[in-house]
Amino acid sequence: MLPILVRRTFLQNAACAATAAVLPRWAWSTPPTLQSNPFTLGVASGDPTPDGVVLWTRLVLTQPAQMLAAHTVRWEVAHDARFAQIVQKGEAPALPQLGHSVHVELRGLQPGRGYHYRFMLGDAVSTVGRTRTAPAAGDLPSALRIAFASCQRWEHGHYAAWRHLAAEQPDLVLFLGDYIYEYATPKNTTDLARTHSLRLATTLADYRDRYALHKSDPALQAAHATCPWSVTWDDHEVQNDYAASTGLAGRGDAISFLAQRGAAWQAFYENMPLRAASLNRPAPDTAWDALQVYRRLRWGQLAHIHLLDSRQYRSWQACRSPESPSAGAVRGSSCAELADPTRTLLGTTQEQWLDAGLAADATAQGATRWSVIAQQTLFSPRHYPSGTVTTDNWDGYPAARARLLQSVGRHAPRNTVLLGGDIHQNYVCRVHADADRPDSPVIASEFCGTSISSRSGTTQDKVDAVVRHNPHVLLARCDLRGYGLADITPRQWTTTLRVLDDPMQPGSGVRTLARFVVQDGHAGPVAA
Repeated sequence: MLPILVRRTFLQNAACAATAAVLPRWAWSTPPTLQSNPFTLGVASGDPTPDGVVLWTRLVLTQPAQMLAAHTVRWEVAHDARFAQIVQKGEAPALPQLGHSVHVELRGLQPGRGYHYRFMLGDAVSTVGRTRTAPAAGDLPSALRIAFASCQRWEHGHYAAWRHLAAEQPDLVLFLGDYIYEYATPKNTTDLARTHSLRLATTLADYRDRYALHKSDPALQAAHATCPWSVTWDDHEVQNDYAASTGLAGRGDAISFLAQRGAAWQAFYENMPLRAASLNRPAPDTAWDALQVYRRLRWGQLAHIHLLDSRQYRSWQACRSPESPSAGAVRGSSCAELADPTRTLLGTTQEQWLDAGLAADATAQGATRWSVIAQQTLFSPRHYPSGTVTTDNWDGYPAARARLLQSVGRHAPRNTVLLGGDIHQNYVCRVHADADRPDSPVIASEFCGTSISSRSGTTQDKVDAVVRHNPHVLLARCDLRGYGLADITPRQWTTTLRVLDDPMQPGSGVRTLARFVVQDGHAGPVAA
């Protein structure tokens, strides 16, 4: 754990690096003489508002003296890709303390329109990225296209899904966790799409290298450069199945884990288009290195996106021993801890924050057409024929799920849709007021997307058996990789599940697995 003074300096550096104002003297630098392209990790933008967006890049420097120095990066925003109509430009520091990442928080742009942006260092110019601002708060836009995706383990497949997703031209990408995986390449590589030489990530340098590996992929870079992203995390950004401040006993003591978690969270901030506010406003009951990644994004009156963090504040998984390397599954009849009403997946503060947001969505008649709860995993229950309960998703936190269902039912937003990932499977579900009663009213719709590349670890026969025991599940497929598209209008939500022909091939084609529609005012997906 770093001392308070170091944390304060880190926050000050991050806040200064994010501003679009004039740089202080300490951040000035002479343009370096470069021997290679410093923008090999691409560009990105994120978290659009009606008047701004976050711009991101991270320098890759090869000369030792340059790697230790701060650099001044120039940036430009224009109406056109040739930058003949520049609307804003400025400079931002790329500090070694922040991994030479650059976060520029723009203000003063026009609502509901697209822009182009680029970065420059010396004579080097980055790829041109496209971004857009959100509509004005009172506007009701005619359409919004959201792509949602998660889980992109490097070795399990190529990133052809990102190439196709970029071609779909979404307005916004929601990335729902597991951007990186902390693992080293398995010893047996016979069934892997590709390998890497990095060790199991535990230090800041390890995590920085892991993000650099993933961001080296051209298809992923293209997807980032296509439109703004809003990102959250899950476990593999730190360690498999970790919960809150608790590390796995088999991988070091608690103090070592907190240092590892802090390093992982810093690397996440460095490599994502996040605002400095995520560093400056941690939840009041968390450690110094907490990042507040749960937040809200409003797309005029059409959609209000509640982006959650189901990892940082959760209770330890039910009936999981401290030395267990993963959460696994338990038999519900032999794990009384599952029924503990105090256990939480989101934490009390975030639960109250979400409840207040859903209440606000429902306050004015028709003010918010679609309330979107974007989170990490499958929300709906999976009742297994064997009677086992998986403990690392909402099934392991039934009281927390019931509280969220009660919140939706009590406030009754006009339309509620949940998006998820994590399980590397496509699920489409009706969400009932009582998760254990299929005869209770349907109050929401759920689309849980498959992975970009990560394998599911199960078989379709087993998934089909689950579907037979769960009438609220309308579709479940574990054998396909890809992403989801949500085309949203004031009258209708259409989800299209896009899947790869072969994730082991970088040039794989893509096809539509299924399409489901939710009509305004009628909860529950219907196959189209």
